[in-house]
Amino acid sequence: MIIYGVALLSICTLAGLFIGDLLGVLLGVPSNVGGVGIAMILLIFGGGYLSKRGLLAGKTEQGIEFWSAIYIPIVVAMAAQQNVVGALGSGPVAILAGLAAVGLSFAMVPVLDRLGRQDAAAEKKPHEPGTAAQTAASVQR
Repeated sequence: MIIYGVALLSICTLAGLFIGDLLGVLLGVPSNVGGVGIAMILLIFGGGYLSKRGLLAGKTEQGIEFWSAIYIPIVVAMAAQQNVVGALGSGPVAILAGLAAVGLSFAMVPVLDRLGRQDAAAEKKPHEPGTAAQTAASVQR
């Protein structure tokens, strides 16, 4: 049932927010530290674990996928807005760190693109006739 997927999402969200608040208290920060990220990690691993054990029906998995698709972009947008507001109030170091992270992410795009193209080219390499037979014959010698 789809409602079980929603229940799993809710449990992971509550656990993640609790752990994030606990981390904030332990670190002396008056806010939630990574609660949403922790919730998503719990959902991914929890869903994977239950799926491998055969404890999730098809409808349940669809419920998890649906709410994950809806939930993640909204929460990421909300967190990004809070981070920008906090960074602007914290001074230039936080802003420079954010700009450096964005710049590094943009710089990695061409690198990852080249790596993906190399893998695709290796998979599309045509098979040469007789190569396997020659290899087998040389191994037997």
